[in-house]
Amino acid sequence: MSDVRVLVVDDQLPFREAMRMVVDVSDDFECVGEAADGAQAVELAATLRPDLVLMDVQMPVMDGLAATRAIRLADPGIHVFVMSTHESGDFAGSAVDAGAAEFLRKSTFGMDALAEAWERATGSTQSSVG
Repeated sequence: MSDVRVLVVDDQLPFREAMRMVVDVSDDFECVGEAADGAQAVELAATLRPDLVLMDVQMPVMDGLAATRAIRLADPGIHVFVMSTHESGDFAGSAVDAGAAEFLRKSTFGMDALAEAWERATGSTQSSVG
């Protein structure tokens, strides 16, 4: 079985690097690209066809909710986990309405959170893609 292909999206480089590091050290996950805004994310999702997009909520050009809608409309098979530094109550409902499979707080994001969220979203362990 192949690794879960992940696109990391955040306008702040330190957060993007941290998300990529978590993906890179997590078993059965592979970072296939990075985007600095929602518009870039939509373009990269169309060309890279990741299994999962880790999407920041608040970004310039196109916010994460609009980008999530566009990605899911173009390819409903792509899972999107919306991420924020804010409490889940602030964006969780809007993220689900936009088509996100999960809402994750950046402060609690790590290897276990990634694997557990993937399992909840897909009903399988992270190594079941492919």
